Amino acid sequence: MGASSDVPALRRGLAVLRLLATRAGPVTAGSVARELNLPRSTTYHLLAELVAAGFVTHLPDERRYGLGLGAFELGSAYLRHDPLERLARPVLRALIARTGHTAQLGVLHGRETLYLLREQPPHPHATVVTDVGVRLPAHLPATGRAILARLPAPQVRALFPNRETFVDRTGRGPAHLPALRRLLTAGRQRGWAVEDGYVTPGFASVAAPVLDHADHPIAAISTTFRHECDPECGHTWPDLAAETLRAATDLSTRVGGRTTEPMR
Repeated sequence: MGASSDVPALRRGLAVLRLLATRAGPVTAGSVARELNLPRSTTYHLLAELVAAGFVTHLPDERRYGLGLGAFELGSAYLRHDPLERLARPVLRALIARTGHTAQLGVLHGRETLYLLREQPPHPHATVVTDVGVRLPAHLPATGRAILARLPAPQVRALFPNRETFVDRTGRGPAHLPALRRLLTAGRQRGWAVEDGYVTPGFASVAAPVLDHADHPIAAISTTFRHECDPECGHTWPDLAAETLRAATDLSTRVGGRTTEPMR
C-alpha cells in the first residue's frame, strides 16, 4: 500500500480516536461505525489496529472500546509542554487590556476547577484567591460552571451524585443538583457563567468555555472583579461577559477548536 493510500486510513483512525475522546465511557464498534458512517468491517479493522498500537482498549466482556494508555501518554506529553498556557497567556493579557480586571484560565479536574494561569492588571485593586495551582469546587466559580454547562447531563450527575458533593464556602451557590442544573442551563443559553460572592465575598466573576474541535469544553477563561451584591441581585455583566467570551473564542480558535457561542 502506497503512502497516498495510507492517508484515508490514517484520517479514519484519527476520527475513531476523536469520537472515543468525546464519549463519557467505552462504546460499541457498531456505535462507532454508525456515527462515523463507516463499514463495519472497516471499523473493526481500524479498532484492531488501534488496540494493537495501544491507543484503544478493548473490553471483550462488554464488547466495547475506549481510549487506551497510548492516548493517555500522548495527552500527558501534550500537557508537559504547557501549550494551553502558552497559547492563553497573550489572550488573557489582551483581555486585561480591554477590561482592566484580573483574568484566569481554568480546567476541570474531577469535580474541581484547577487554575492554570492568572494574569493581573499592572495595579490590581486586590488579590483574588484563584492563583495558579489553586483548586476550587467546580460548582461555585464561574470558571467551573462555564465548563460544566457544556458537559452531558449524565456526566454532571456523576460528578455531583449527592448533596455531600456540594461544598459551601460563603453561603451562596448551588447546594444540590437541581439548583446547579438551573444555573448551568441559564449559562448555556447565555453563552457565559456568572458568580457573585460564591467563592470570595466582595468578588464576582464571568466566564466562558474554551472548546476543542469536537465542541467539548477543555478549559474556561474568567474575568474577576470587586462587587458587593445582595443575594437577589441577578446581575450578569453582559459587557464584561462579551469581552471574556471574545477571549474564549480566540483561544478556542488557537487550539483548533470551535468558536464559543450560546447553546439553544
